[in-house]
Amino acid sequence: MKALQFFGTDGIRGTAGQEPMTAEFAFQVGAAAARTLGKDQEKVRVFVGMDTRESGPMLAHAVSAGLTSRGADVLWLGVMPTPGVAYLTRKLNGTAGIVISASHNPYADNGIKFFDHLGQKLSSEIEIEIENFLSATTPKSVDGRIGRSDRYRYEDGEYLRFLLTNAPYLDGLKVGLDCANGSASRIAPYVFREIGARLVIENDQPNGQNINAECGSTHPQAILSRVTEDALEVGVTFDGDADRVLMVDRNGRLVTGDHMLAINAISRGEKAVVGTVMTNLGIENYLADQGIDVIRTQVGDRHVFEELSKQGLHLGGEQSGHILFLDLAPTGDGVLTALQTLAAVRKSGISLEAWMDEIPTYPQTLLNVEVKSQHKIKLPTHEVVEAAVKQAVERLGEAGRVSLRPSGTEPLVRVMVEGPNEPVVHDVASQIANAVRNAAKQI
Repeated sequence: MKALQFFGTDGIRGTAGQEPMTAEFAFQVGAAAARTLGKDQEKVRVFVGMDTRESGPMLAHAVSAGLTSRGADVLWLGVMPTPGVAYLTRKLNGTAGIVISASHNPYADNGIKFFDHLGQKLSSEIEIEIENFLSATTPKSVDGRIGRSDRYRYEDGEYLRFLLTNAPYLDGLKVGLDCANGSASRIAPYVFREIGARLVIENDQPNGQNINAECGSTHPQAILSRVTEDALEVGVTFDGDADRVLMVDRNGRLVTGDHMLAINAISRGEKAVVGTVMTNLGIENYLADQGIDVIRTQVGDRHVFEELSKQGLHLGGEQSGHILFLDLAPTGDGVLTALQTLAAVRKSGISLEAWMDEIPTYPQTLLNVEVKSQHKIKLPTHEVVEAAVKQAVERLGEAGRVSLRPSGTEPLVRVMVEGPNEPVVHDVASQIANAVRNAAKQI
């Protein structure tokens, strides 16, 4: 299969205003997508949404112009959680969905994410077709029908009804919400108020530059502090496009995607779930004791989705808070995940704190080593790094694990080490990270 030039693990990303994330390129992507999607379609309808970055309108309107220049109709959603775009694309029979977002990245980054008519990520084959058309697409090229662009008013629409249908009644539960100054800023407070929560809301005033800035699921200490200071019963923190979520119990403990995966697996009576190479070994052993298998795959919700589909399973997710309920939604949804987890806790009759006492986790250290983008793929197999990993595995023994992988979206190599002895875990992770840095100097 041909290597992809622009598409990564989560669409196309880059620094806004710099190649490739320019308005001109976004127009070309829209035009190429319309040509690809319209090959076997009489009419192409594309839902377009964005998060709250200042570059969002520029790129969203450029993509929309490219789509309409090739005859596709655009239904403009404005600021909308990524999973909302995916859900509406499927529910309202769209040909595709596009989200202008860089998820949990800083505001200066942005991206173009695609969903197919089922609300699922595009296949690699379709991404290759779009890239093939990119080289043949110019801003002046307009032929045949010109598409329409209309605003879709969703405020009282299908996505909110979907979330409320899958929500428990919280009966005055004191909840802290950190909306990351992103796409959840309007929808999440509305939904939680509707189901009876008493809210303390943080970071719900996006200004284009404060998305994910010292807040949201990449900075959970913000909601953790609010939970403990205000004696809240639970904290919920989203990322910028609201496709992932983390939680905090009333004792200030971080409830990761691993914990939420375990709670929901037991509540739903699953026989197996899909995790990743990052899923905590303590969680895997705990679920095994409950008769639930954990099937591991590579990091990335695309890989989790593919394994779920392959195995015919419904529930899977990542430690970062991407959780998929495939019997409910086509992609990870932070608001839905929080609602389902709270529903599972209430159904169990025990508190979230009791669940956290019950579920064991091994000490785990994750270090992000900055490297040049062109080197991150090679470094995990460099001889210096392989020697350090071999030594680490011998030191940890059978009770520990090492995972080394390049980031799919950033110029990083991620080093993860876990085991029962926390000081040893920290030391081993530092040694491997130093080996990565030393190897990078030799390339």
